[in-house]
Amino acid sequence: MAGRSEPAVAASDQWLDDEGVRAPRGSVHAWRIGTNQTLCGIPLHKAGLRRFPHVLWLDARWIADTTDQQLALCHRCAAATGERRDRRSWTRRHPRP
Repeated sequence: MAGRSEPAVAASDQWLDDEGVRAPRGSVHAWRIGTNQTLCGIPLHKAGLRRFPHVLWLDARWIADTTDQQLALCHRCAAATGERRDRRSWTRRHPRP
């Protein structure tokens, strides 16, 4: 099972940053170390996704916002990590009597 609770990243491509460290690019998914699939259910090997155990999901969001690299963060993985829990949940405004 995973060694930490925060998911790492699996991506379809990679690039090297200024320090020579591999970073994700392309289609980016959340992945728990020790499993063979992303949080949205895509198998890593069959989809050809590369693992980035040193990059956390939160770091991938930061990379997407601060660099000019093309990152497409998976919205299903974002929902699986609980990213939208800070929003108010849906409620019916005018329920029927």
